[in-house]
Parts: sequence; structure tokens; C-alpha cells
Amino acid sequence: MIMESALLDVRPGQEDAFLAAFAEARPLIAVQRGFRSLELRRCVDAGRTSRFLLLVEWETLEDHTEGFRRSAEYERWRELLHHFYDPFPLVEHFGESVA
Repeated sequence: MIMESALLDVRPGQEDAFLAAFAEARPLIAVQRGFRSLELRRCVDAGRTSRFLLLVEWETLEDHTEGFRRSAEYERWRELLHHFYDPFPLVEHFGESVA
């Protein structure tokens, strides 16, 4: 199992629009081969409520990097979500838990 993580800094004032767009985008990723689960968490620290943590579990790294990212669904995902981010998020992948 692979855990994809991304800190999403949404443009201030766009949080509600982002959450609405994310609700539309979520089914696009959920139907992908190797998709296991998704969590979107909002930061609760003062002054950081425009930041979200995205965690996606995949069966393999390639399910994300080659499968989803090369799919038509990813193109729609990008259209729906990528304009909300400033700066664009760093996406990283992690292996199994070590503790």
C-alpha cells in the first residue's frame, strides 16, 4: 500500500468553493484502479484554515502516477481543483507504516 499526501493551500476566501469542487471531483479518483481510500482534512490552527491535508491510499505507486494521472478523469480533476492552490502542492508518496 502507498500513501499519497499533499498539503493543499487554498486561496483564502475560496475554501467553500474548493470544498464544493472537491465533492464533485472525489468520484473521479474513487473509480480508479488501485484506489483504496481518501481523506481530506482541514487545518484547525489559527490563521491556517485555508490549508487542507489530502491523504490517498493506493495499492501501488503506479496506480497513482501512471493510472490516475494519465486518465481522462485526472484531466477533469485538474480542471475542477488545480486553480484553487497557491502555491501548487508538493505531492509525495509513502510506503507502509514503520512504527
